[in-house]
Amino acid sequence: MSDSFIIAIHFGRSYSGYAFSLTAREAEIDPMVKYWGAEVGQKTVKTPTCILFDEHEEFMSFGYEAQRYYHRMRGEEARHKFFFQSFKMSLYGRKLHDGVTIPAASGKPMKALKVFTEALRFMKDDALKTINSSSGKVFNQSDFCWVLTVPAIWDPSAKQFMRRAATQAGIVTEGKEDWLVIALEPEAALMWCRKLPADGFIAENQGEVSLDQSPGTQYIVVNCGGGTIDVTVHEVLDGGALRELHKGSGNNMGGQSVDRKFKEFLKEIFGDALWEKYEREHPGELQKMMYEFTFSKRHDDEAEISCPYNLTELAKESGRDMERFFEGVRGASWDKGSIQISKQRMRSFFSDSLRGITNCLKEILRKDFHIDYILLVGGYSESETLRRHVINQFKGQCKVLCPVRAQEAILLGAVIFGTNPALVASRKSAFTYGVKTTRNFDPSKHREDKKFTTDTGDLCGDVFKMLVEIDGDVGWTETREFSFTPNNPTQTTMSFSFFRTERNNPQYVDDWGVEEIGSVKVSMPNTTRGRDRRVKLEIKFDL
Repeated sequence: MSDSFIIAIHFGRSYSGYAFSLTAREAEIDPMVKYWGAEVGQKTVKTPTCILFDEHEEFMSFGYEAQRYYHRMRGEEARHKFFFQSFKMSLYGRKLHDGVTIPAASGKPMKALKVFTEALRFMKDDALKTINSSSGKVFNQSDFCWVLTVPAIWDPSAKQFMRRAATQAGIVTEGKEDWLVIALEPEAALMWCRKLPADGFIAENQGEVSLDQSPGTQYIVVNCGGGTIDVTVHEVLDGGALRELHKGSGNNMGGQSVDRKFKEFLKEIFGDALWEKYEREHPGELQKMMYEFTFSKRHDDEAEISCPYNLTELAKESGRDMERFFEGVRGASWDKGSIQISKQRMRSFFSDSLRGITNCLKEILRKDFHIDYILLVGGYSESETLRRHVINQFKGQCKVLCPVRAQEAILLGAVIFGTNPALVASRKSAFTYGVKTTRNFDPSKHREDKKFTTDTGDLCGDVFKMLVEIDGDVGWTETREFSFTPNNPTQTTMSFSFFRTERNNPQYVDDWGVEEIGSVKVSMPNTTRGRDRRVKLEIKFDL
């Protein structure tokens, strides 16, 4: 992997993209990004997280193209297709397996693994096409180290799910699994922020402040995405590497919660029946309206949103003058084809999200840390309302910074992370992990119902042997070794069953809050030494 180039893929709730580097690893990395949207008159560093399949579940298109095709469809044709948008959030807070399905816009289900696999396959193919076209060389997927970003608060099963999808998409092949690096989104963003000069940050009530990187400096990184608020805490070590001080935390109060409040506001204006009919019959037009709102919510000011043609027509069909829809609706007015929203009403759309961000940060700042910086990254952090709120809440405790290219920070930083994942020296374990084992039975310690008898005496079964404790430090390249002996002298296999829990150190594997996550069998056919045999278990934790 040391000689490879880097491609980093970032799947966002609303928008996705990739960046790459063809620079030798020992040189200064200057990531390049793919620009999207020429077919719709745009030039953006990300494309909508939308994917379209035909009625046979065969891939058709991704991003702006999928959005455009689907929104041109009418009635029966659209109902037979499988269109997914913002599908990343389908992995949030769920126990995942290969059979899990997610609903398309039509309500029809498809296996989530296929949706994510085909999305990653498109990104892989498009990245190679872009690089080959611009470089004049011919690369294939095996020439690159691939970095896939995921939220820090995702369950480990979701991260493993993404690994399976990447493997099925042909990004990595058997025997080269280590060429796929999973990067936590806030950590990737921090890599980008660490290389920025003072003018690389938005100067807002702070003056020009660059990022101190001396040993002992502590950062909270808040990834403000469309779906989630994702928070990590790191400290700079001697030599410049980082160690995680607090396991990833956050909530699902990202930018989508502001969008949801805006839609509730529109429903308040037009009424439930009319609005639901509009949502159902004109999804493409609604998407354009939400895109316009996305730009409006970046500014802490009143907003003017163009009222789409079909929404106006539906309002006319009701027999009411447009102005009457706005009567009694706080902070709303009608002005020559536009919906006017007052500054105070715009701010109200952010209230739940800002409360969620504030509570999350306060919880961390109450702990025994000495935080120097809060770094706001992600597309949602481009909101002036959000940035000012965080500055006002915490300016007396630490410096609040936001990079100028906040939306790109994860993508660009992921390329840097791919060159040297050991830049994050250690992470906190989200769970206590253990393995089922046996002990010599001790009536003063063990439950009677766990006792069983062998030729060598009484043993206690189902004992939870801790491998790593929740919130414990686990090094990037660290491998932990454990040794086990057979219960019986004639034993020819040894089974290892692995468990996890949010408890510190349970006694038995069937205690409350303990769940099995996998198992493996080891063959040991030579029994000549009886119980005087040992199996060495080496475990590397991919956190």
